[in-house]
Amino acid sequence: MRYVVMLTGNNRMAINDFFTYMDMSLECINTSSRYEDIINHLKYITPDVFVYCLYGESPDDIKRFANVEHKFTEQDIPIVIVGNRDECEQFSKIAPSIEVTVFQRPISAQKLEHQIVEMLEKRRARQKSALQEDIGDAEDIQPVNGALGDQEPSSSQPVSGPARKHILIVDDDSSVLKLLKTYLGERYDVATAINGKVAMKFLESKRTDLVLLDYEMPGENGATVLSQIRDNPRTQNLPVIFLTGVTVRAKIQEVLALKIQGYLLKPIDMEKVASTIKGVLG
Repeated sequence: MRYVVMLTGNNRMAINDFFTYMDMSLECINTSSRYEDIINHLKYITPDVFVYCLYGESPDDIKRFANVEHKFTEQDIPIVIVGNRDECEQFSKIAPSIEVTVFQRPISAQKLEHQIVEMLEKRRARQKSALQEDIGDAEDIQPVNGALGDQEPSSSQPVSGPARKHILIVDDDSSVLKLLKTYLGERYDVATAINGKVAMKFLESKRTDLVLLDYEMPGENGATVLSQIRDNPRTQNLPVIFLTGVTVRAKIQEVLALKIQGYLLKPIDMEKVASTIKGVLG
């Protein structure tokens, strides 16, 4: 799985390293260090970690960032700083109240990636353990959600007004599912499936208005799942948009030949996602 990382800071080279060398395990999103930009990103995306790549930040830059730190605390998002010894020490002196994990340069991209992933895996394991303790025996009393296990309870949906459109997102990358569900959930009802088998099981008994389907998945790929959707009279006219990291022209033409309603390239551009979906659903 890939973790969602939000990046900021003056060190453009370090940020580029995240996008270039760490994309196998990290889904990277870049933002400026402006208060308004960070707040706006956090409205739509909940990253697994926020990474500040330091390079010559002024004391005022760090003080401004300290003003937004409470948002990360509220959403339980860990903060990492990457910089040389002097930069990291300056950050800690100016913003001593901010709890950060420090990675000092020089450090290779491979080692930095490994240490961030290791940190997040340990964190996730602790959260999972705590959640299991909190649940206790509740599963003996309360029905467990179905295979998707991610639809919002009915109380979260509007009581009156026009019914919201429903979108099913199918992707083997849980960070992509989380990212898209968070972003689209404000406007649409959203369900997610980790593979084609789970998606088809969902479609056997439930309806959706649109499927966002990952083109390249292990096992049953997007083309196979699309074929199953089209072969079923119940879903044969269901709009499908492919998600794909493929940028080779021949491959894109191959995707379009499958008569889908559109395709979206990864890394995901949220504005493009919104406009493409609006073009299909209205």
